[in-house]
Amino acid sequence: MEMVQVVFLTVLMFFVLVTVHEWGHYYFAKRAGILVREFAIGFGPKLFSYKRNETQFTLRLLPFGGYARMAGEDPEIVEIGPGQTIAVRLGQDNKIKNIYLDALDTRKNVIRGEAQHTDLENDLKISLDVDGEVTTYDVHPQAMMVRGSQQTQIAPKNRQFGSKTVGQRALAIVAGPVMNFLLAFVLFAIHLQMVGIPLENPTYVKIGDVSKGMPAEEAGLQKGDIVDSIDGQKIGADYKKMISLTAASKGKEMKWVILRDDKTLNFTLIPRTMEGEEGAKVGITPELPSRKASIGETVSGAGTAMVSTTKMIFVGFKQLINKFNMDDIGGPVRTFQMTGQIAEQGIQYLTYWAAILSLYLGIFNLLPIPALDGSRLAFLGVEALRGKPVDPGREGMVHFVGFALLFLLMIAVTYNDILRLISG
Repeated sequence: MEMVQVVFLTVLMFFVLVTVHEWGHYYFAKRAGILVREFAIGFGPKLFSYKRNETQFTLRLLPFGGYARMAGEDPEIVEIGPGQTIAVRLGQDNKIKNIYLDALDTRKNVIRGEAQHTDLENDLKISLDVDGEVTTYDVHPQAMMVRGSQQTQIAPKNRQFGSKTVGQRALAIVAGPVMNFLLAFVLFAIHLQMVGIPLENPTYVKIGDVSKGMPAEEAGLQKGDIVDSIDGQKIGADYKKMISLTAASKGKEMKWVILRDDKTLNFTLIPRTMEGEEGAKVGITPELPSRKASIGETVSGAGTAMVSTTKMIFVGFKQLINKFNMDDIGGPVRTFQMTGQIAEQGIQYLTYWAAILSLYLGIFNLLPIPALDGSRLAFLGVEALRGKPVDPGREGMVHFVGFALLFLLMIAVTYNDILRLISG
């Protein structure tokens, strides 16, 4: 696979995993009537941005995740203090459409005055003193606060995250990981459709992949070739025999008989060793004969893969806790590197790897670690038990500290990944 194609598929895979996760948050927040201010993929400076309806869709520089920023999660827009001079523009319904906070002399078709009373959350009204006469105006629920070139939509109380029921908020949060679980299931199913179901009684071994720069490629072997015999010994469906014969023949000529398109071809290969691996190799991946999976087999097979991979992920968590080692943790650099290596092997391998990562992302986000979805769900659980929410300031501080610690860990892991790359 060409390097440009590998890089593209790697980036695309991460884009899909993060987008699906954040779309889950976005979709169910919108269904609950929550104002989603920004749907972002990545962090840091903006690379691309456009606004649709009420939401700013943004692609950012650092590909470490994403977020769906909902009104009420962070401190809301700047409040207008009594006596502050502002300007407002009315819409056709005589409701305030725009609220201007600066550069008032340059604003046209506006009413300028001193704010006497402002309520942008409940009653949606602004009282202005214009030349000694106080007038109260209704504010449109989608009115914009304008400062310079920046426009921010107001968020009435019923559009804020905290105004919704515990169930609605929990659904908006858990939807992200759930979407990753659904994506993992679909990807496992697609992979199964790609590779098929191994035959119960195979009669031959087929070459699945041929590695570049290895003896098999140099001799002319191709993907899809059937290995008939090696040095006069019939292989049949015994791929282990093929591997053992090859491993024991370092530097020796081997006579391979290959079946290709109803033709019998003869090849001479000289196996050689690879650094860090035992035995000699010729650079092929055996592939047992398979048949197309039925719909039922696809569904059950994808479910089985979900269960086994979930167990594997939790075993990994347990091992990491019992014996923590920075070298056992991979950050974005290492994950991108591994994904690129897997992508080179073929789209079916990348699909399976993407399914594993999607499942891992969903599970990891449900852990009760501050700043992750699991922690936010835990606070909602406490609220449900107490009958009242945890103090927003305290909860916000917990998430802030958790995010800071995770970010520091990410920096340390990324630094370790770069050192590993440099040292080989």
